[in-house]
Amino acid sequence: MAVVSETPQSTELPTGGAFLLQEVGSQRIVTPELFTEDQRLYLKTARQFIREQVLPQTDRIESKDNALLRELLRRAGELGLLMIDIPEAYGGLGLDKTTSLLLAEAMGAQGSWSVTFGAHTGIGSLPVVWFGNEAQKAKYLPKLAIAEWVAAYALTEQGSGSDALGAKTKAVLSPDGKHYVLNGSKLYITNAAFADVFVVFAKVNGDRFTGFIVERGTPGFTVGPEEHKMGIRGSSTCPLYFEDARVPVENVLGEVGRGHKIAFNILNYGRLKLGAGVIGPMKYQLENALRFAQERKQFGTPVARFPLTREKFARMAMLTYALESMTYRTAGLVDARLTGRDRHAKDYDAHVIASIEEYAIESSIMKVFGSEALGQLVDDAVQIHGGAGYIEEYPVERAYRDARINRIFEGTNEINRMLIAGLLLKRSVKGELPLLAVAQSVEEELTQGTLPRARREDALAAEERAAECLKRMALYGLKVAAETFGTELEQHQEVLAGLSDVVMDAFALDSMVTRARQAGADGALDATQVAMTRLYGMDAMARSFERTRRALCGSAQGGALQAHLAKVAPLHLFTPYNPAELRETVVTALEQAGGYPL
Repeated sequence: MAVVSETPQSTELPTGGAFLLQEVGSQRIVTPELFTEDQRLYLKTARQFIREQVLPQTDRIESKDNALLRELLRRAGELGLLMIDIPEAYGGLGLDKTTSLLLAEAMGAQGSWSVTFGAHTGIGSLPVVWFGNEAQKAKYLPKLAIAEWVAAYALTEQGSGSDALGAKTKAVLSPDGKHYVLNGSKLYITNAAFADVFVVFAKVNGDRFTGFIVERGTPGFTVGPEEHKMGIRGSSTCPLYFEDARVPVENVLGEVGRGHKIAFNILNYGRLKLGAGVIGPMKYQLENALRFAQERKQFGTPVARFPLTREKFARMAMLTYALESMTYRTAGLVDARLTGRDRHAKDYDAHVIASIEEYAIESSIMKVFGSEALGQLVDDAVQIHGGAGYIEEYPVERAYRDARINRIFEGTNEINRMLIAGLLLKRSVKGELPLLAVAQSVEEELTQGTLPRARREDALAAEERAAECLKRMALYGLKVAAETFGTELEQHQEVLAGLSDVVMDAFALDSMVTRARQAGADGALDATQVAMTRLYGMDAMARSFERTRRALCGSAQGGALQAHLAKVAPLHLFTPYNPAELRETVVTALEQAGGYPL
């Protein structure tokens, strides 16, 4: 099936989505074990900052102390934590995207602060970094790099959330040609109560979607009252109102009518950063739950000793390992595309945008998988805490509420599931990814009864075969759906969503197997990584096979359906395993480390 050669490691950089067509381990990937000393230092600094300066202030943050949030941003700026993505020419550091994601991970331990930090450094500042002209960059970026000014991003409206281009806010050029006059409103704007600079989207003359830089104090522009939210309560969230707001023409961001390029590219990076941003709270809540379970006794025994509690801990670690492996693999691919580029060149930002856009499929996977993995983890953590999990005194109560927003942020998970399958098929049609051609070879294999084999007969051979089977399920299901529905495929969302879940499982298991083998380059695989990978593989095989069958049932009927089901049936591999033994391997490592063990 694979489109790469049979060499153990291919040196050709893969395109976005190519993991589905390549054999496990055909590419060396970036993993936490390969972080540079500088990257580890930034991560250490960020972790120290949040543990010493943010977490002790949680009560004040959650009471909507906006002055404190602004002060914390300023302190982070003094440490260089706000300027990773800002070019050196404008007061920043211009570092790699892996480092940027590591900071997002560290800052995630406190939900309201994470949102505040992310809105400023990401969606607030990056539109100016990537699309601002020289004058705009020189004016705004040096102040944003140290939080002298704070940034916000205003896209959502009452009738346009995931459908960003449905915005109604209107901009009209003034008769003297010096201003655009904005009328309309925006909803759910993070940092709004204290931001100085807003990236706002409006339609010029009602139809040309355009970005603008709007400063606080602009006549006709007002910020509404704070929203009172279920979670991330400490972050500022307000509506914005524009009533004949006069924005200078020099504050148009990018080109008139090209605002969608800003919005969509910012969302791509935001999705990838969200994947990293939830790793932090996953590790933090795992550590807290473990400590609580070791101290709390029931029937004279620490809760941590009960098998069903230990099963939860194993699942928590497994999900964290899966997400971490996929996220930094993707960040490494983005950075690899920028290797050798002159960071001071005028076209460098264009290359950054193109590199991130190349991995839009993987970014949507990070967003969906990460947000749902965090949701599962904090749910397990609340259960481990028992009644205490419902009490505000314990951090897990807040974490449970804070986690929910991530399935809505950066485009809902429903939208992103449509994007995963949709972009794969779109790239195939455009000739950028030979997906349907490889899917045809998969059908031929299945017709002949040929199943994938492992290239390495080690402790992860079964998981390697499982990953290859998952890829074949996804490819075969996408081929059948595309042939059945053609141009109307987008209307069959349940089919696309189910197949996107199979794609996600394939990417996760592929990344875990590859990472574990790279970490054991001398041939001695780490038992904890093997156990987490095996646990994930068993779960993934069962649920993805069922999702593939459901997608086929939604795409065919009668004899054709029976033929499809018969072809994919052999892909449902099952390798006997001892779940208690795997669980104990993982949880013992957690106990020895006092938290996430890697």
